[in-house]
Amino acid sequence: MEAFDPVPPQWIEAAIHAHDFCCPKCRADSREQARVWINRRSPVMTPEYRRKWQEFYQCQCGSAWWAWSSDRPPSDLAKRDRPPIDE
Repeated sequence: MEAFDPVPPQWIEAAIHAHDFCCPKCRADSREQARVWINRRSPVMTPEYRRKWQEFYQCQCGSAWWAWSSDRPPSDLAKRDRPPIDE
């Protein structure tokens, strides 16, 4: 199974909405998850006309959860690629 597979895995049926972008059961963040699936077939438009998707995670503790892609915290990798801004 890949994150961008068009067919959803069965484990997403038990997923609950996590509001803090981490496993609601053990608090592990999204980088520590065992499996990921992104629902790219049904994007939602924000008021700013940006797309967001449901991202589903199956945690190593066994629970499944989902959150909106727009709720994901910024990546540390993005900060390293940008040149410093002169003020």
